[in-house]
Amino acid sequence: MRLDFTVAERDDRLAEIEREKVLRDPGFGKTFTDHMVKAVWTLGEGWHDAEVTAYGPLLIDPATAVLHYAQEIFEGMKAYRHEDGSVWTFRPEANAARFNRSARRLALPELPEHDFIESLKALVSTDVEWVPEPGPSGEKSLYLRPFMYASEVFLGVRPSAEVTYCVIASPAAAYFPGGVKPVSLWISTDFARAGAGGTGAAKCGGNYASSLAGQMEGAEHGCDQAVFLDSSTQTYIEELGGMNLFLVYRDGRIVTPELTGSILEGVTRSSILELAKEMGLEPEERKIPIQEWKDAATSGELAEVFACGTAAVITPVGELKWEDGSVDHRQVGHEDTVALGLRQRLLDIQYGRTSDTRGWLTRLA
Repeated sequence: MRLDFTVAERDDRLAEIEREKVLRDPGFGKTFTDHMVKAVWTLGEGWHDAEVTAYGPLLIDPATAVLHYAQEIFEGMKAYRHEDGSVWTFRPEANAARFNRSARRLALPELPEHDFIESLKALVSTDVEWVPEPGPSGEKSLYLRPFMYASEVFLGVRPSAEVTYCVIASPAAAYFPGGVKPVSLWISTDFARAGAGGTGAAKCGGNYASSLAGQMEGAEHGCDQAVFLDSSTQTYIEELGGMNLFLVYRDGRIVTPELTGSILEGVTRSSILELAKEMGLEPEERKIPIQEWKDAATSGELAEVFACGTAAVITPVGELKWEDGSVDHRQVGHEDTVALGLRQRLLDIQYGRTSDTRGWLTRLA
């Protein structure tokens, strides 16, 4: 049975003048819309009590299972306002499928794709005035964060008999308000983001928590992010703490680490693999030794490197550092033509500035 999201609009919405002030300079993840989605799953009853309600604190008992056993997952996506005022999102079916893959791995109940997408529509249509115009940068949006957590009050190592699903939303500025800037990466060899048989392919908080120590180590060496290697041999590239990686070779190949079970399958990643063919590139998914990256960057065989994810879309990589060396891609003649071209293609589709020939867009309001 499909969920029916009832709407209980709050009387104390943020005043229009205050909301417009936020939308002029929203930052990222700082301010949230007036409402949120909630639904509950209980063992034996399934999903029920689906609603759009006032945004506010969750009442969490100290013994709530998620606080002790980290049984939770989330997604990240955006709502884009088009020129005609309509609001759309990008490939929500892919997010819904990944949400359910994550749920299976964390022993949480699956949420049907229809209910996942309807929850987005219910929230965005209620808070549609919070979706910013693209703005001068052409990249403002409303960030959507669906998440699910074990909400049973119980201390015991087993799947929770009660689970709560929520969606919250936050207006977001362009990731690079002053224009796209290349990032520097630190090769983390002391820390691993995930391991074989673990939760690396699931979008759960633990994977992000485990990446923070490596990111802090990178910051200590003057880098923006850390790139993690396979935990078994420290030989092969996996991903950043929250972004997938691509290497572009001068012979037309565009290569990304294959999905091994410890890498998150990004929606942006899979979209790039399709769009790259339109640019005459040859996509490859395979294991990439970190030594190959170092050697190809130094020799000039490598044309460019970039990272990708929902928030930044595509981010060029300017420098790679490790314990006893580094390579500055700019000094060895690397360019960002492919990265910036793919980035613009994605943005043009998302904001309705070009035809959506693949049916990747879903209207929310």
